[in-house]
Amino acid sequence: MTPSPGKQLREAVAQAPIQVPGAFNALAAMLIEEAGFEAAYLSGAALSAGTLAVPDVGLFTLTELAQQTQYLARSVDIPIIVDADTGFGDVLNVERTVIELESAGAAAIQIEDQQLPKRCGHLSGKTLVEPEQMCAKLKAAANARSDEGLVLIARTDARGVTGLDDAIERSKRYLDAGADWIFPEALESKEEFERFGQAIEAPLVANMTEFGKSPLLTLEELADLGYSAVLYPVTLMRVAMKMVEAALVTMAETGSQKELLDMMQTREELYELLNYRGYEDRDRSYFSGTK
Repeated sequence: MTPSPGKQLREAVAQAPIQVPGAFNALAAMLIEEAGFEAAYLSGAALSAGTLAVPDVGLFTLTELAQQTQYLARSVDIPIIVDADTGFGDVLNVERTVIELESAGAAAIQIEDQQLPKRCGHLSGKTLVEPEQMCAKLKAAANARSDEGLVLIARTDARGVTGLDDAIERSKRYLDAGADWIFPEALESKEEFERFGQAIEAPLVANMTEFGKSPLLTLEELADLGYSAVLYPVTLMRVAMKMVEAALVTMAETGSQKELLDMMQTREELYELLNYRGYEDRDRSYFSGTK
């Protein structure tokens, strides 16, 4: 039997630490898989900006997140880690969040300990829920999952609000409440990553987002510090959008797209990625032998 997405993810990190690029749409997820990465990340920031063109302040709905999760999970065989922000409400809302995202194909669901209105994890001005409230959410999440392999990731934003010591203590309580992995957001130095890794005995997630508070460490460095999964939430979207900007300038200045051809994915490359020929073959097969 094929393992569930969650079990597949657990098996991957049990073998070695993994890199997890963010997929801002299903086509990007397919490229991530084709490039040999073992998982992809559905970032709340990428969904907010890339799909809705709004900031990452908790504006998308559970329905929109579940739909995007389903798009990604159906397009690839690698597991998808899903950023569920604060869980869309209190404990009963968290139950439904887990049910919907697991049904959509999520391998892991990440819930954070911010209060609404939430903010990007690498910005100032965040506020936290009390540890008891976050623990209750994690208990609800664990109770709601139907597959024990589904990974529950507790993200703590405490480093930027109450300090590293509180982030560590909260994380220990979150593990006791049912979290499988811990995600310390916005650590500010390699030494902080090391200290956190020494203090927490569980698979750890590192966020290597660009232009934030954390130093950009390599997979090897983070593996040595005890981290199991390294996220690159909006890297691909940032690169793609910068290329879009450059292409628009070129088209406006030259009156043509000819100078951009060498930078484009060709029609054949796109068709190969989408298995276009397979669709054509099935289409013809339905008419074979008909009168």
